[in-house]
Amino acid sequence: QVQLVESGGGLMEAGGSMTLSCAASGRTFSSYAMGWFRQAPGKEREFVAAITGSGRTTTYEDSVKGRFTISRDNAKNTAYLQMNSLKPEDTAVYYCAAQGTWSPRSLNAYAYWGQGTQVTVSS
Repeated sequence: QVQLVESGGGLMEAGGSMTLSCAASGRTFSSYAMGWFRQAPGKEREFVAAITGSGRTTTYEDSVKGRFTISRDNAKNTAYLQMNSLKPEDTAVYYCAAQGTWSPRSLNAYAYWGQGTQVTVSS
């Protein structure tokens, strides 16, 4: 069982930066690939970024490439999402999730989810 808790959301002006954190419980954090997803009001939850358990491989949704960076610190059982050059369309609830395989863009592949953290970007 893995419990995930996101933090770091809030209100930011367009062009600003923000870092989200995802703290995980358990002693096998490095065995899980981690993903970040987001859900805007009235829209489906969508993939943002993912990272393998070792941290050596990452993948991003096209609209965030070059602006967002996913990383992890396995010693701290924490995953991060660094978000730069924020845009109003990045406004959403951001969720972190964990899976034991590598199907990064598939919601159904993730067995564990956090409660989400709100990110609001003003224009």
